[in-house]
Amino acid sequence: MKLKLYSSDKNVELHRPIMLATWPGMGNVAFQAIDYLRRKLKAKQLSEINISKFVTPETIQVKNGLAKLPHSPKNIIYYKKYPDLIILEGEAQFHGKAGTILMEQIISFVKELGVSKIFTGAAFPLPTSYEEPSILYGAATTNSLRNLLFDKYQVEMMEHGEIAGFNGLLLGYAKEIGIPSACLLATIPLYAMNLPNPKAARELVKTFSQILKVKIPMAELNLQVEQVEKEMMEIEDRMKEELITSPKGNVSGKIPLPIKQKIERLFREAKHNKHKAYKLKEELDRWNIFEAYEDRFLDLFKRH
Repeated sequence: MKLKLYSSDKNVELHRPIMLATWPGMGNVAFQAIDYLRRKLKAKQLSEINISKFVTPETIQVKNGLAKLPHSPKNIIYYKKYPDLIILEGEAQFHGKAGTILMEQIISFVKELGVSKIFTGAAFPLPTSYEEPSILYGAATTNSLRNLLFDKYQVEMMEHGEIAGFNGLLLGYAKEIGIPSACLLATIPLYAMNLPNPKAARELVKTFSQILKVKIPMAELNLQVEQVEKEMMEIEDRMKEELITSPKGNVSGKIPLPIKQKIERLFREAKHNKHKAYKLKEELDRWNIFEAYEDRFLDLFKRH
C-alpha cells in the first residue's frame, strides 16, 4: 500500500527523525499535547495512511432525515525540519485486522524514513485532585532510553501495568524492528478521566519540547488549564457538599471510590512513615472528612 504524498516537496529529506504518534485516549491528553506541538511547530502535512477498506463503520450518520456512512477515520503524517520530526495523528483507535494493518503500515513507513526514536503519550488516572500537579510516568523499550527519561527529564518510572491502545502497542511493534520507543503518561484525576485535561497535556508538551530541544509558547494551553480547572473545582465542590451534608457515621460510605482508595493508601503508608501522616491529614481536610477518620488517624501516633 503506497503512501499518498501531500507535500509539494516530493523528496523530503529527514535525517534520523524523531517520531511522535498519538490517537484518542482518556481525556484526549496525549492527542491534545502532540497536536498542540504540531500546530506550534507549524509542521507540514506529508502523507496519509489510508486503511479505509479494512474499517467497518459501527454507526450510520443522520442529518435532516438523510442517512449516510461516516467518513473513515484518518491517520495523517506531518513533518518538520530542524529538528527533524515526524508526527502521526490518528483520529480513532482500531481493533482486529484494521489495527494490525495500520501498525504494519506505520512500521514500514518509519523504517523507510530511518526514524531514530518513537514517542507516544497517554493519560494515567490516579485517585488525586485537580489541585495537585500532573506527574509524568514513563515506560521505554530500551534501558538507555528509559534511563535518559528518568535521569535527564525527571520522568517517574512506571513500575508495572498496561498501556492500552495504539499509544502503547506501537512501542511493541517498534521494538520488534529495533527502534527505541517510549510512552509518557501524565496523571489525571480518576473521577475526571473522561474530561479534557489540558494540565496533563501541558506537562507532556513541556517534556516533549525538552526532548526535541524546541521552545513552545504555552499561553494558549495555560488559558485552557484555567478554564478546565474551574469546572473541576465545581465538580469537587459538589462532591464535598455531599460529604458535608451526610451524617458523620455514614460519611465514609459517601466518599467517591477514587478518593477513598487514595486515603486508604495514605493510611497504609503513614503506618510505616509518620511523615506521610501530614499528607494524609491534608487530604482528609481537603474533603472535610477528618472527623470520619479521626480515631484511625490518632491511632497512628499511639504506641503499640
